[in-house]
Amino acid sequence: MKLERHADLKPLNTFGIAATAAALARFSSVEDLRELLASPELSGVKRLVLGGGSNVLFTQDFDGLVLLNELPGIEVVREEEGHVVVKAGAGVIWHELVMHAVGQGWGGIENLSLIPGKVGAAPMQNIGAYGVEIKDCFESLEALRVSDGEIVRFTKTECAFGYRESFFKRAGKDRFIILSVSLRLTTANHVLRTDYGNIKDELSRGGIATPTIRQVSDAVIAIRRSKLPDPAILGNAGSFFKNPVVPGDVAERIRAEHPNAPIYPSSDGQAKLAAGWLIEQCGWKGKRAGACGVHERQALVLVNHGGAIGKEVYDLSEAVLRSVHKRFGVELEREVNII
Repeated sequence: MKLERHADLKPLNTFGIAATAAALARFSSVEDLRELLASPELSGVKRLVLGGGSNVLFTQDFDGLVLLNELPGIEVVREEEGHVVVKAGAGVIWHELVMHAVGQGWGGIENLSLIPGKVGAAPMQNIGAYGVEIKDCFESLEALRVSDGEIVRFTKTECAFGYRESFFKRAGKDRFIILSVSLRLTTANHVLRTDYGNIKDELSRGGIATPTIRQVSDAVIAIRRSKLPDPAILGNAGSFFKNPVVPGDVAERIRAEHPNAPIYPSSDGQAKLAAGWLIEQCGWKGKRAGACGVHERQALVLVNHGGAIGKEVYDLSEAVLRSVHKRFGVELEREVNII
């Protein structure tokens, strides 16, 4: 067991925020993780499991142990008619899993191309993009129960998936550490989602009427690169806010005042609003606040222009939340985890 004391967290979070951890340890096997959790030296110490650091904002140093998840591996668990169940270690980079699936001709996660982070965070956040969420092809996951080191299998129902939500963000928070995720992907008769966002337009520009899995993935990658900043160049954590779900009457009020507002009704009488549109209407798009700001091409994304501290980014997010509520009467919620 190797501990790094006073560890620098700046290279381990995509915002590029300077922060330190009292201690940091990496684990690439279940045995490594159990040893760390059982260590008397670390008993009672506050813990934070970190994957790709793409959904976290450090507003202060972390006075505890950061566990860096590096569990590897992608394997086929079983094959069925028209489907394959694929298991990936929680430390695998998510986009690498997507590219592996695309390369094998497995469908289901191509719309989730280029989402930053690691596999372990995917079910925790129920990641989604362009009309697809991980729950749509989720089979099961394995997680280590911190209290006794036992490995527990969770089904889709037990994960309690919601919009950017799961059991692991609420009731299971700090009680389990995700080890692997299994997905059920299609090997034939793929159902491709091209009706969301600009995917159809992107495909049309390439003269593609009947796309393959790879062509859908390529279209999503092109769209994301055109709209979203590369964290290696401009620090960010992707979408900082969730798209709010509001009662139908609230959505209708906004539609009456703004006929072109993007509103997505659901079968339960509620509707999802586009948080980026709401923020943009409040004048935040491209606005700078010291060393941080709102991205010029996507108002959902807060960015570190260089040298920003976490509290600056947090304070900016507070100002955005207040202005959207004042103008539209809608409460936005942060998607990024605040430490």
